[in-house]
Amino acid sequence: MPEDLARRCWAIVPAAGSGTRMGSDTPKQYLPIDGKPILAYTLEKLLAVPDIKGVVVALGPDDAHWPTLALASHPNVHTVIGGAERADSVLQALQALQLFAGPDDWVLVHDAARPCVRVTDIERLLHKVRASDAAGGLLATPVNDTIKQVNDGWVSRTLDRSQLWAAQTPQCFRCQDLARALREVKASGIAVTDETSAMEHGGASAIVVEGRADNIKVTRQEDLVLAQAILRHQREE
Repeated sequence: MPEDLARRCWAIVPAAGSGTRMGSDTPKQYLPIDGKPILAYTLEKLLAVPDIKGVVVALGPDDAHWPTLALASHPNVHTVIGGAERADSVLQALQALQLFAGPDDWVLVHDAARPCVRVTDIERLLHKVRASDAAGGLLATPVNDTIKQVNDGWVSRTLDRSQLWAAQTPQCFRCQDLARALREVKASGIAVTDETSAMEHGGASAIVVEGRADNIKVTRQEDLVLAQAILRHQREE
């Protein structure tokens, strides 16, 4: 495969969720940090990666916030209406990508509300995945806390954390492989919360590339303060 095709990559950002755990009328991806929506930070990071040729954002059907973003008119940013679940939105975006991408192109799926990811970590993930024999890979961090399995508010057992990692995004796979995996789990009625889970059900392997603990996902109100501090620190580096 020619080098330019082997290196070609696209990004998908599922942004159709409402973020109810934030307790806000505004979807969490549009909440401001220092006057800029979270989603704007996320898109800036992806667009700063030279190998990413374009980004597809899956939006909610009634999204009135998207047109207010400056990057909404960026020539390398495209939109599609997402679905009820994350997997539905990613599938919709993959279908839209068929207009631009080849089946063997790489695609990175990244959370809309994960604005603190570093460009260097995205590039490192791409390099590691391309250099491996795996079907793809993801950023993740080793679990440091003691993990309890809880049933109805009671601890049922303590898990061995030595082999536990916390999955992050981006997660990277080839376009056709990911689309096939998502269609298969959907047809089987299997609920998945990330792309690697869908690939696992099909027997595909994924490598783990250690990320940074500050690649946080903004889920609750207190995460906004932490994300603000991280982004300010990044600007000062």
